[in-house]
Amino acid sequence: MQQQLKKIEEYFQSLDAETREALQKLAVRKTYRKGEYLLKQDEQGRCSFDIEAGIVRKYYLNDGKEVTTGLLFPGDLAISFVAYTLQEPSKEYIQAVTDVVVAQLDYHGFQLLKSKYPKLVVLDLLLTEYHALWLESRLLELRTLNAEDRYKQLVKSHPHIVQQVSLTHIASYLGVTLETLSRIRARL
Repeated sequence: MQQQLKKIEEYFQSLDAETREALQKLAVRKTYRKGEYLLKQDEQGRCSFDIEAGIVRKYYLNDGKEVTTGLLFPGDLAISFVAYTLQEPSKEYIQAVTDVVVAQLDYHGFQLLKSKYPKLVVLDLLLTEYHALWLESRLLELRTLNAEDRYKQLVKSHPHIVQQVSLTHIASYLGVTLETLSRIRARL
């Protein structure tokens, strides 16, 4: 996935100044405090959020229980993909786990820019490919790694996660109970 991120960055840098400036003007820099929602269930998916600083999580409710599906870090794109793409109410929440700074991009504004600056269509495709790669990687991880290996991989890629994200959210993200996560951490 790092290769895809590099590809996106290189493509962005190759855009002409006018296209880059138009995109940067559309992006609104916003700060969300820990616990605030970038998107709530049943809200229209009107924006994508490029995380510049902090951590967000994506989750949905299943029988009243929060199920964390994503922990997203600087450089990641926080988006309710179905709600954003189809412009319909979201089935999930996007919440700041820490204080977060994002570049917020409006869906309709981006669609208009793509019609005026066709190179942004390619950027959109690259971002969509990245999202698909992230999802496939996440599914593979959930299906092929045991809970301890998933935890080790998470801590290896984000060493300070335990200090920044509650163990409840980490356990949910890993697909284990809090008790199982506590046993894994005690073994390590």
